[in-house]
Amino acid sequence: MNTLATVLLSALPLAAGWAGHVWWLRSCLNTARRDPLTGLRTRDGFTRRATTLLKDPRAVVVLADVDRFKHINDTYGHAAGDALLKATADRLAHHAGPRGVAGRLGGDEFAAVLLDDHGMAGDMLAVLHSVLARPADGQDPAARTTVSLGWVRAADFPADDLSGLLRRADEAMYAAKQARSGTRRAGLGRLFATLAGRRAGRSGTHATPSAPVVGVAA
Repeated sequence: MNTLATVLLSALPLAAGWAGHVWWLRSCLNTARRDPLTGLRTRDGFTRRATTLLKDPRAVVVLADVDRFKHINDTYGHAAGDALLKATADRLAHHAGPRGVAGRLGGDEFAAVLLDDHGMAGDMLAVLHSVLARPADGQDPAARTTVSLGWVRAADFPADDLSGLLRRADEAMYAAKQARSGTRRAGLGRLFATLAGRRAGRSGTHATPSAPVVGVAA
């Protein structure tokens, strides 16, 4: 008995050290999946959570892009631009709520998956659009802009995975930006060619005749 107790006691430091190492690894992983400026999930962390949420028939995928962001940076400085990104992230995360997820995909582009309980996503996102247009707290009120939103109901395209739904939301967002309409839902209407989930003409893409085609409508 004494021998067993001795063995167990001697193993405690090793077990404690391993538990601490596992905790440290998890902490590093969680940090890597968070954007340091906004605190939102990065693309990897967002993808993991969003993919789970898409199993819910109420899921709505949203893509948001800050309008005239370069103008804000050039005119008011990078600190103002960072404040605007942080405010956009906070407001989008608040709108997504604890059941949804929001992430920063890069630069001034954000994504979210919301759960629409009452079939009123269009109204919800119209409200979100007006909220995102407010100046960042504590900043020059003139350092403001709008955010174009594209969205799609996952249930409308059951064969699409997250990448496909983001592509559709991206097309809708681009149409909203071009029309200055604020928000746009993916559906039927004008067609845009895309490649690898990005619009033709965007950085890193090259349009080809075989590019998939999606539609957008108000």
